[in-house]
Amino acid sequence: MRIAFTRTTAARLMVIMMMILILVFPISQSGVIATERVKSTEADVASSESVIMNASEDSYDAYLQRYQDEKLAQQEIVIQGKDYSDSDRMSPEIIRELGGETGEFVKMGDIGSMDWEFEVPETGLYHIAVRYFPIEGKSSAIERELLIDGAHPFASARNLTFQRVWKNETDAIAKDNRGNELRPRQVESPMWQESLFRDTEGYYEEPYVFYFSAGKHTLTLRSSREPMVIDYIKVFGHDAPAAYEEVKAGYKSKGYKATSGQLIKIQGEHAAYKSSPTLYPISDRSSPATEPYDVSKIRMNTIGGNNWRVPGQWIRWNVDVPEDGLYKIAIKNRQELLRGVYSTRSLWIDGEIPFKEMSQIPFYYDSDWQMNVLGSAEEPYLFYLTKGQHDLKLEVSLGSIAPLIRQVESSLLEINAMYRKILMITGNVPDPYRDYQLDKQIPDMVKVFQEQSDILSAVSEELVNLTGEKSDKTATLNKMAYQLEDMAKKPETVQKRLSQFKINVGSVGAWILQVREQPLEIDYLLLASPDVKLPKADASAGDKVVHEVSSFFYSFFEDYDTIGNTEDSGEAITVWIGTGRDQAQVLKAMIDDTFTPLTDIGVNLKLVNADVLLRASLAGEGPDVAMQVGNEVPVNFGMRNAAEDLSKFHDYESVVKQFRDSAMVPYQFEDQVFALPEQQIFNMLFYRKDILEELNLEPPQTWDDVYAMIPVLQKHHMDLALPIAQTTGVPVLEANRTFAMLLYQHDGSFYLNNGAKSGLDTEIGLSAFKKWTDFYTSYKLPLIFDFPMRFRTGEMPVGIQDYTFYNYLTVSAPEIKGLWEFVPVPGTKQPDGTIRRDVASGGTAAVMLKQAKNKDAAWEFMKWWVSKDTQVRFGREMEGLMGAAARYPTANIEALRELPWPERDYRNLEEQWQWVQGVPEVPGGYFTGRHLDNALREVINNGTNTADALYDYVQEIDYEIREKRDEFNLD
Repeated sequence: MRIAFTRTTAARLMVIMMMILILVFPISQSGVIATERVKSTEADVASSESVIMNASEDSYDAYLQRYQDEKLAQQEIVIQGKDYSDSDRMSPEIIRELGGETGEFVKMGDIGSMDWEFEVPETGLYHIAVRYFPIEGKSSAIERELLIDGAHPFASARNLTFQRVWKNETDAIAKDNRGNELRPRQVESPMWQESLFRDTEGYYEEPYVFYFSAGKHTLTLRSSREPMVIDYIKVFGHDAPAAYEEVKAGYKSKGYKATSGQLIKIQGEHAAYKSSPTLYPISDRSSPATEPYDVSKIRMNTIGGNNWRVPGQWIRWNVDVPEDGLYKIAIKNRQELLRGVYSTRSLWIDGEIPFKEMSQIPFYYDSDWQMNVLGSAEEPYLFYLTKGQHDLKLEVSLGSIAPLIRQVESSLLEINAMYRKILMITGNVPDPYRDYQLDKQIPDMVKVFQEQSDILSAVSEELVNLTGEKSDKTATLNKMAYQLEDMAKKPETVQKRLSQFKINVGSVGAWILQVREQPLEIDYLLLASPDVKLPKADASAGDKVVHEVSSFFYSFFEDYDTIGNTEDSGEAITVWIGTGRDQAQVLKAMIDDTFTPLTDIGVNLKLVNADVLLRASLAGEGPDVAMQVGNEVPVNFGMRNAAEDLSKFHDYESVVKQFRDSAMVPYQFEDQVFALPEQQIFNMLFYRKDILEELNLEPPQTWDDVYAMIPVLQKHHMDLALPIAQTTGVPVLEANRTFAMLLYQHDGSFYLNNGAKSGLDTEIGLSAFKKWTDFYTSYKLPLIFDFPMRFRTGEMPVGIQDYTFYNYLTVSAPEIKGLWEFVPVPGTKQPDGTIRRDVASGGTAAVMLKQAKNKDAAWEFMKWWVSKDTQVRFGREMEGLMGAAARYPTANIEALRELPWPERDYRNLEEQWQWVQGVPEVPGGYFTGRHLDNALREVINNGTNTADALYDYVQEIDYEIREKRDEFNLD
C-alpha cells in the first residue's frame, strides 16, 4: 500500500519529530540542550594538547634546557632584607633584635609581596638563598612564590618552602602512673637559618639555578603562607660537594689520623631538632634489641618510621666528640615499609654535606633491624671531626629515584591528556562494536602510546638496576607499558580497553605516591673509631622467643583501652573518645598538662568504639562525657532522658558564642540543648583550573551557570559531581547536601511546626526536589562515581564536596598540585543582585550523659575542650602528628582562623561559612534522609512524577514522626 505524503502529513511528522527531540534532549533553564553530545572532531580535542605543552614549557626541566649553555656564575650578591624597593598588600616592619642577634631585619607578613632591586655583574646561572627567622604564625611551614622581573621563572617557583624548627618540650621523657612513657610534646624552637631555594617535592637533588643577564633585576617574594623575618637574600654560585676520594686525599695531605677505641652512641629518640612536629619519638615493642626495652610497657625508643617519609624533612642530633680525628658513622635502622625501592637520606655535618656520596645514602628494605655502616663494613667512609660538639643531620632525599619519578609523572600527565582526548570521542561508556577510528581522529595517539610505553619500560629497567630486584613497583610500570604498546599496535581495540586503561593509569598515580615516600626508623646512631667492632643490630633467636612469650603473658594484665594517667579521686571523670589512638594520646597529653593542673579535675580517657555508647548507657556503664559522636546522637539520647540538658548551666550562653548559630541547630530540641559542637563540616566547590581554562569556562557562581556548564562538560565527555549521601556503614542516612542547598537557598525548611511535620511537601520543597532530580533525569549526571580518582584524571573537573576533601588533595594528589582550587558553592541570585549560597553542615559533638556523677566537673571539661585555645592546639598537634591530611575542621570560629590554612583558602572558607545552616534533629527524623533518597531513586529508576514520588515518601516520614512523638509524649 502506498502512502500519499501531503503537506499536512509532513507538518504532522515535523511536529512529532520535534516533540521526540524535546523529550530526548530536554531544554535546560538556561536555554541550552542539556544532554547534547556532539561528536568530537580533531578540533574539539586539540585544545587539550596546549595544556600539556604549556605545562612542559613551564617546567624546571624546560628552563634548564633553555639555559643549558650558560655557565654557573662565581659572583656573590648579598641583598639586605631591609633594602626592599617596594611592597604590595603588606606593611613591612624593621626589627632590630631577634633570635639573639642585633641588626636591621625586615618582617614579611603572610599576605602580599615584597620587591628587591639589585645589580648583576655578569650573565650566568645563579643560586639563591635566604637567611630567615620563622616568627610565630600558625605552626606550619613557610611558603613563598618567587618572581624575577615580575614573572615566575618556572612553574615550581610558585611553591618554595622554608622549614620551621621543632624539638621535644622537655629533655626527659615523662611516664604516666602506669609506667608507660608518654610521647613528648613537640614545640617550636625558632632560630636563624640560611636556606637555598630548592624543589619542595624533592624531585631535584641540587638547588634551583636561575638565569640572570648582566644588569638590573627585580626579585619578588610573594607570601602564600606564614610570616617570616628576612636578614638577607644571597644570589651566588653554590659549589657542589667534592667526591670522597678527593676528600680522602685532603685528609692525607693534612695529616689527619684515625682515632682508636672510641664508640659514641646517640639514641635516635634524643634528637635535638626536627623540621616537623610529626618527627616525635615513637615506640617499638616488636624486638628486644631496641633501646631502651620493656616487654610490656611503652618505651619511646625509636624515631622516624612512616612519619619521616616526606622529601625535605630532617632530624638533627648533637654529638660530643672526645678527640680530633677520623671516625666512621653507623646507623641502626629499619626500613620495612617501602619494598622494591630503597629509602634515601643525605647526611649533613655542621650544616654541610661532607662529600658527594653522602647526598644519597640508600637504606634497603628489610623487616629486621640493620646496622648500616656508611660506605661499607669492610671499607667505611671516614669523617674528620674536631673535639667538641657537632651536629649530625639526616634529611629525606629522593636520590637516584628522583629523575625516575619525574619521568613517570611527566608520562602520567601525557597519558591522562590522551585519555581525556579519547573520552571526548567515545564517552565514558564506549560502544565496543563501533569503530571510532581513534587513530585517525587523534593522529598522535599511536605515537604517544608507543613513546610513553618505551619511557615506562626504561624506568622499570633502571629501577631494577638501582635496587637489584624486580618487585610490585616494577610490575606496575611494566603492566602500563605493555598495555600502551599493545594499544599502539592495535588502535582499533582502544575503546574496548578503556576501563582497564583507567585502572592502570590510577595504579601509576599510586606508584608515584608510594615511591615518593621514603620512610626510615632509627634506633640509634654510632660514631666510632675505625678499629672498633660494632654491636649487632638484631636480637638472637632465643631472645626473640622469650620476648614473644612474655608479651603474650603480659597482654592479659595490661589495659590497652585506657590512655595515659588514670585517676582514682572523686573529682575524676570518665571520658570516651571514639576515633583513633593518635587523637586520644594527643588529647590525654593536653588534659594532663593543661586541664587537670588548671581545674584539679582528673580525667580517665578511654578509647572506645562509638557503637557501644548506647548499649553501655542502657547498662549504666557509660562515661560521663562522650566525645566525637555523630550529629544524630545527642537529640536521640536527650529525648530518651539519657543526655544532660546543657542550657541549664549558668555560663552556657557565653560558651555557645564561640560557634555559629548553625552549629548548635542539630543539638537543640524543645528548648533544650544536648551537646556542644566539636567539628562543623560543609560543602565547597572544587574545580580543576587547568581544564576549565582549556574549556574557556569560569567556576559557576549560580545554578544557572551550572546549567550552562554541564552541556559544555558533557560535550567533552566530562561530568560535574554533586554530593551523594553515603549509604553504607552509617547508622543514619543524612539528608542529601545538594537537596539541602536548593531547599535552604529558597528559604525552605526540613521540618514544620517545631519538628512535628516534614517540610518537604511544601511548594519550596517540591520545587527543590524537582531541580535536584532534574540533574539526574534531564542532565544525566552520574549517581555513583569515584570523585577523587575522576577529579585527578580530569573526567570530573568540577564537583561539590565537603571541604575536608582539600586535605585529601593536598596529600594524595601531588600530580595536580597547583592545578585545582576550592571556592564557595553555586547559589541563587536574589532580586538585589546578591547570591545566596546556603549549604547544610554535618559534624561531631561532645555530649554529657545523664548518668554523669559529677556534672559540674564534666561541664568544666566540655567547656575546656571546645574552647579556642584547646581546639587550636589539638588541631595543630594533629596536623603535626599526621600531616596536612589531618587538618582539623573545628566548629570554633576563632580556632579555625588560627589553624594553618593559606590565607586565600581561609577567606574562601570564611565566605562560605557565613551561609551554613544546620539540619535539625527531631523524633523520627532518621526517616528523612532515607526516604528522600528513596524518592530520588523512584524518580530516576521508575520515571515516577516528582510530586507523586515525594508526596508518597513524605507520608512515611510524617507517620514515623507522629509515632515517635506519641512514644515520647510530645504534643
